Parts: sequence; structure tokens; C-alpha cells
Amino acid sequence: MKNNSMLRTVEARYMMILMLLIVFAFKSSATMGQTLYVDGLKGKNNAKGTVNDPLLSLDEAVLKTNSFKGNEPVTIKLNPGLYTVTHKLILKTAGSAAGKEPYTIEAVTLPDDKAWQPTSMPVILCISGNNADYEFAHCEGMSVFQNNINIRGLKFVGNPNTSVHYYYPIGRHDKTLSGLNVTQCLFIGEANSSAIQSAFWVAGRGIHVDHCIFHNSKIAFVLSGNINGFSLTHSIIDGAYNTAIWYGFDGTQPKFTFKNNIVTNCYYVMVYPVENGQPAYTFSDSYITNNKNYLGNYPKAQDRFFAEPNKHIKEINIKKTGTIKLVDVKDDGITRDNLNPTKNSAGQSTGAGLFLNK
Repeated sequence: MKNNSMLRTVEARYMMILMLLIVFAFKSSATMGQTLYVDGLKGKNNAKGTVNDPLLSLDEAVLKTNSFKGNEPVTIKLNPGLYTVTHKLILKTAGSAAGKEPYTIEAVTLPDDKAWQPTSMPVILCISGNNADYEFAHCEGMSVFQNNINIRGLKFVGNPNTSVHYYYPIGRHDKTLSGLNVTQCLFIGEANSSAIQSAFWVAGRGIHVDHCIFHNSKIAFVLSGNINGFSLTHSIIDGAYNTAIWYGFDGTQPKFTFKNNIVTNCYYVMVYPVENGQPAYTFSDSYITNNKNYLGNYPKAQDRFFAEPNKHIKEINIKKTGTIKLVDVKDDGITRDNLNPTKNSAGQSTGAGLFLNK
């Protein structure tokens, strides 16, 4: 009797463990089902999207996520390579746009990983013609249609399609959306062949950009309606030949964080609508040097800027002198610290650049 009782106890515990393992396996499988791997060199069309059977294109990966239920985190992991985007990528699942689950597109190897090299960075090349008509005809690479989008460790280059006059790698126009986090990304334009009109054209709340580098993008940020809780930190804007930040706020002035940045070689640092007046923001712990103009306004009726002196921007530890030197390409090609400040450059104290850990 005692042996039978012990046997039943063992069997019950075994069944309980087995059930737990089945539940764990089911949850793990479901979670893995929300992660897609893409490899522009070794992937295949219509692949499973796993580590060992990756998809070939970012287009296909994003299209697949559009049918995901949206009740679990979604992640697209990009292996090193060139990803040619032929149409606007709609970043959303089939779930509610107001959902809380994150949607992430990131490099398999991120800049702070020991194995990272510039060749590890997935390159996003959009060759689409005009694919959006919000306000005017233009082209967008990634268009955000839901909350909590994360983009990490990617290199965006300009659009060489000669039919496109305005190219925006990242767009978000729904003023009700919240949560757009972009970190450790490069945005590199070339005005004569593959221009970036603005790296970001965005509206809504909770936009956070850190450790990004904007090089020769005509504009780094077009900030439109209902911007609130915006932050730009530890980033470099170099060579914006229109303005680093184009600010078109509506209503009351929102929370705006500008800290530990380098802005250099730009035509303007920030412009804003004259009808709203100069915003009373705080710029802190940054180098703002060698720019043609600092602040400017623009009347809605005129497509031009008018420089004006600082009236309301509060400056805390802002350096306006010193030479910013960024690592450029030499005979040995692109190095690990390309476009980051050289060891002898001013601005080292900001920590601005691609790497979280220096």
C-alpha cells in the first residue's frame, strides 16, 4: 500500500513537471514566433525567418509582422548586409496601434558588442519612388503606425532615385502615437547623389533618440504636431545644410530634452515658426560650434529662415568654441570609430557618438 501511494505521488509529480514543460515550450515557441531573422546575403524568400533559415529581405520581414496579432513583442533581427527597400515599410502589427508590446528592428550585432565592426552594421538603402502624399509628394523608408517602436544599430543612407526630391528614412505622422526609440544609428546623406531631406519627420509623444550620428543630412529632425517628451542625447549632427532641427510645434510648448550633443557645420541649429515665437527650452552639456547660424524663425507664408538672437533658450554648460574633429575615411577604409570624435577633438566630455560605452 505504501509503495503504491509513493508510486502515485511520483507519477503525479512527473505529470506536473511534464505539464509545466509543455506550457514553457508552448510559450517559448510563441515568443520565438514573434522574432524574425533576416540575412541579405544568405537568406531566402519565403524562408521561416529563424536563425538557421533567415528571410532574404527586410521588405518581406516587415510584411510578415503586419499580420502578427500584436499581443507579444515583435523583433526583426538584421544580419550584416545591404537591405534594398523598394517601397514604404509599414511598421505595425494587426493589433491595436495603441498597444503596449514593443516592435523592434535591430542589428544582430550592435556597436558595443565586442565583435562589432562597421561592416556589421546593416545598411538600409531605399530606392523607392515617391510613396507618400501627406502634405506633399515624398518618399519614406520606414513609416511608424503604432506605439513603442524601437530601431537599433542600423545605417540609413540617402535615396538615389532621381524621381524623389524629399526622402525621409523614418516618418510618423499620427499625433496620437507614443514611444519611438532610436539608438546607435547612422544617417548619412550625399546631397549630389543620394540626399536625405530629413532623417526624421515625426509627430506625437515619447520620441527618444540617443547615440546617433547624422552626417550631411539636409535636416536631422522635422518635428511636427503634438511633439511632447522629445529627447535628443549623446548624438552628433554634422553638416545639416538646412537646419539641424526644424520645429513646428502646435499649442503649448512641450517637454524637450537636448543634452550631451554635438552640433557642428550646420546652416542653422534650430528654426521654428515665427507665429509661435522662440521656444523656451534648455540646451545643456553640449558643443554647438562652427555653425553658420544658431536660431531662426520662418513665417508660414515664406519658405525661408530669418536669423534671430537667443531670447529664451536656456543654456547650461554649452560650449560654442573649440574644433570638432570627426574620424573620416583614410587609405585603410572605414574604421571602427568612423564619424565619431577623434581623440584630440573638442566635445569628448559630451560622450556623443555611436557607442554607449567608451
